[in-house]
Amino acid sequence: MTAFVSFDKTIELTVDGETKKVHTFAGTVAGVLEREGIKVTEHDVVVPPLDRPVAEGQRIAIRFGRPIDLEVDGATRRVWVTATSVNAALSELGLRDDNMYVSASRSSAIGREGLKLRVLTPRDVTVVADGKTRELSTVATSVRQVLLEAGISLGALDEVGPKLDAAPKDGSTIRVVRVDSKRITVKVDIPFTVREIKDRTMYFGETKIVKKGVKGVKEMTVDLISKDGKVAKRSTVSSRVLKEPVEQVVRVGTKAGQYGRTGAENLNWAALAQCESGGNPRAVNPAGPYYGLYQFNAATWRSVGGKGLPHQAPAEEQTYRAQLLYKQRGASPWPVCGRRLFS
Repeated sequence: MTAFVSFDKTIELTVDGETKKVHTFAGTVAGVLEREGIKVTEHDVVVPPLDRPVAEGQRIAIRFGRPIDLEVDGATRRVWVTATSVNAALSELGLRDDNMYVSASRSSAIGREGLKLRVLTPRDVTVVADGKTRELSTVATSVRQVLLEAGISLGALDEVGPKLDAAPKDGSTIRVVRVDSKRITVKVDIPFTVREIKDRTMYFGETKIVKKGVKGVKEMTVDLISKDGKVAKRSTVSSRVLKEPVEQVVRVGTKAGQYGRTGAENLNWAALAQCESGGNPRAVNPAGPYYGLYQFNAATWRSVGGKGLPHQAPAEEQTYRAQLLYKQRGASPWPVCGRRLFS
């Protein structure tokens, strides 16, 4: 009986923090666990090691591994911990920032089956809205929450990028575009048409308004979409004419004058003059300055043989020298109105 008792040992066995006394005849830690029906894996921690001999009063501690499907700032991986609470697991994983967002309560227990855990570390983001830029550090799980933190409310049509449900990334910029829709009714002019009557008794370049044109008026109902105060889209809902335009009738000279022919007489010089100067041979635009029917500047006028200033010359000469300029450079001297020559 004495020899039998001498192999019996009393040890302390702690499993995941719970301790009990165990009587055993096993000679090693592995033997103790086997007799207790405890199976360990590579993810578990046993102290002392499994091959260590055991003696009376031995203390053996086991912490079972627990799988955690961990997502940190969008990156997902499976890790193993021996911690039995979320807070201890975070510490074990080196995630010790108290300002982090954690999807489970830090005091929650972790069972042997493990759990899924989402962690968002503080991120610096920029919010641009209403002409202002805000910098903030956040652990918000979505762009929507960031905007709430920034005190920004959204209208029904406002646009946000990235999307409201997206997780904000460190260094990212969130933009809010204010969108407004309204319907307005406006009155707009209807341009009058110009009908030209060729007159052989008048020289090239001379024009005479026989009947003055009058602009018409129409009423338009328009839907406007504005983004951050600027019109982004305009859609006409309806339109009705309030006043029809009155056609303008102009006599246009075709008679060759004292300056001879240039080969460009058949172009629509009256239309070009109407566009450039309103058909006024004495017109002066101080912006250039530009002069006459075709709005020559002084240097260009002289380059085609003109003397003095263009508006001081007869309309016939102005047309002749405009044709000479066309022969040299085409319609390029009149970048806006030049196309009228071919109408």
